[in-house]
Amino acid sequence: MKPQRTKNQKAVAGPVADIPELRPGQSVELLKELHILTRDGRLNQDSRRKLKQVYHLFQFIEPLLQELSADGHAPLLADHGAGKSYLGFILYDLYFKALGRGHIFGIETRPELVEKSRALAGHLGFARMSFLNLSVAESADAREMPERIDIVTALHACDTATDDAIAFGLQKHARAMVIVPCCQAEVAACLRQGKALQLARTPLAELWRHPLHTRELGSQITNVLRCLYLEASGYQVTVTELVGWEHSMKNELIIARYTGQKKRSAAERLQAILAEFGLDRVLGARFGLEAPAEASVAPRP
Repeated sequence: MKPQRTKNQKAVAGPVADIPELRPGQSVELLKELHILTRDGRLNQDSRRKLKQVYHLFQFIEPLLQELSADGHAPLLADHGAGKSYLGFILYDLYFKALGRGHIFGIETRPELVEKSRALAGHLGFARMSFLNLSVAESADAREMPERIDIVTALHACDTATDDAIAFGLQKHARAMVIVPCCQAEVAACLRQGKALQLARTPLAELWRHPLHTRELGSQITNVLRCLYLEASGYQVTVTELVGWEHSMKNELIIARYTGQKKRSAAERLQAILAEFGLDRVLGARFGLEAPAEASVAPRP
């Protein structure tokens, strides 16, 4: 007589059991609802790429969550530009569900995606997940959000939404921020308009003579400014790859951990770069070194 399988064992039987990418304990039902797995439990190439990105990001976020929860703390995480909330749901499934405490807030501007995420969380019994139909900037002062958030994530939040996520993290005294920037057009537009007047008549102007180079240089400058701003605000910053470049060109991963040590040199270099490229009037307020009064309060230990 064959031993009976549990409900969970039935779920992973068949093709799913042969997918080495899946993490132990991962809900197959969730992956099917997110359309990462097909209904017959298979993983196509596009889904494999998405899953690899989210799992890789989870590897960086999990140690941060473990530090917070080691002393019984209930970690609070805000996921900006959540989209279909792949990251939020997998974080909940692999970590928050077993932890039994903490909360994930998904922030998304498209109401249909927010409604679908709410319905899926209800269906799966993921009670400590909330989804808000707001922009990143609006969410900072939303009454549904707590005064403090421990971890801020922003996976491919477009253009200035990444800067809004950083501002959110500073306002909410985040212990850590995990950010994967997406398209950035603002600095590139300034370069095209000849704002970098000090460099326009030098050979360095060749760096943005061609439109493709202008876009890429604009992205590079933007992310350098973001890192300097975080360091000037008391964070230790690490920049690495999210996944291999063959999977995505939007591949830069910025990890910032609060230390309270505000680097004066970072603030000075931030100012110098803004001035050199003629960006101080356009971006000076965003990367201003005068932090709001509430942001000067250190995150809770």
